[in-house]
Amino acid sequence: MKVIETPLSGMLIIEPDVYQDARGMFEETYQTVRYREAGIEAHFIQDNMSWSSYGVVRGLHFQRGEQAQAKLVSCPVGCVLDVGVDLRKGSPTYGQWFSVELSDTNHRQLFIPRGFAHGFSVLSPKALFTYKCDNLYCKEAEGGILLSDSDLNIDWHIPESDRILSAKDQVYPMLRDAVIDF
Repeated sequence: MKVIETPLSGMLIIEPDVYQDARGMFEETYQTVRYREAGIEAHFIQDNMSWSSYGVVRGLHFQRGEQAQAKLVSCPVGCVLDVGVDLRKGSPTYGQWFSVELSDTNHRQLFIPRGFAHGFSVLSPKALFTYKCDNLYCKEAEGGILLSDSDLNIDWHIPESDRILSAKDQVYPMLRDAVIDF
């Protein structure tokens, strides 16, 4: 397993070992000891997945306060552009974002620590997206940042005319107006 640091402290790209032969492919997607040795101390307690079509953009979501979540995300079918935004007040990279493609061909995972907003856009015809969370989802603690926030200027790799958004994701505030409490 290879661990690649990103420009945002605590956010890590994970490249699991992949074994391929005439029968197909095998990959260990998570193993507590190995990930702890890589600096990921999160104790994951909830797994989620979504199935989406090209053009779907989900995010930028976060959980506030004691319900904040660290996530380990991957795309075992298809390809997504995964984005994390640092919302940790006092962080030298507050308000900065990082993106990476996760796909069924590169097998990459992204670890997103607590204190980040998270979102992704679907670049392939279909995509299965999975994420492990270290805290339970709580509707009352839910928050978000407008994914088209001009101050962030995130390139989602999807033309605006092709983006498919939920009603909720269309009305989140810009970062400068968001209530963030970690």
